[in-house]
Amino acid sequence: MIDPDPREQDAYTLELDELWSFVAKKTNKVWVWLALCRKTRQIVGFALGDRDEATCRKLWRSIPARYRRGRCYTDFWEAYQAVIPVTKHRPVGKETGQTAHIERFNNTIRQRLARFVRKTLSFSKSEIMHEICLRLFIWQYNLELREKLSIGRKGVRHFDGPGGQP
Repeated sequence: MIDPDPREQDAYTLELDELWSFVAKKTNKVWVWLALCRKTRQIVGFALGDRDEATCRKLWRSIPARYRRGRCYTDFWEAYQAVIPVTKHRPVGKETGQTAHIERFNNTIRQRLARFVRKTLSFSKSEIMHEICLRLFIWQYNLELREKLSIGRKGVRHFDGPGGQP
């Protein structure tokens, strides 16, 4: 994982969100909780489980300590308010655009991994395979991003957009 430049004001700003998927059968929902670094667009933490406070705590513990000191933008789901310190937590609506990157990542997962599509015949047969598939996808996604990031001596300078423009 690439660390953003800690001297930048919003270097450790995170966007957190959750999405549901199925394991074994459509009645067995598993929630995927994700944390994305806004600066680098890398996934810095994730957890699988129910849509409850316990899984939110798993997500929070999966985030490296250096990222936990930044602001965290989430939706208004009550589990976030119970877990994320008040000084760090910023609950916002989708219309603000503050969670646009993590929402886009959720769409990317659903487009690239059939087992995460809402209306599908493809699904994981076990939770362990579900997690392995997700872990591999995140690893590959972060690796591809790392190759796209412009890195100098002082850390990440900017995210290269289309045509190499910031």
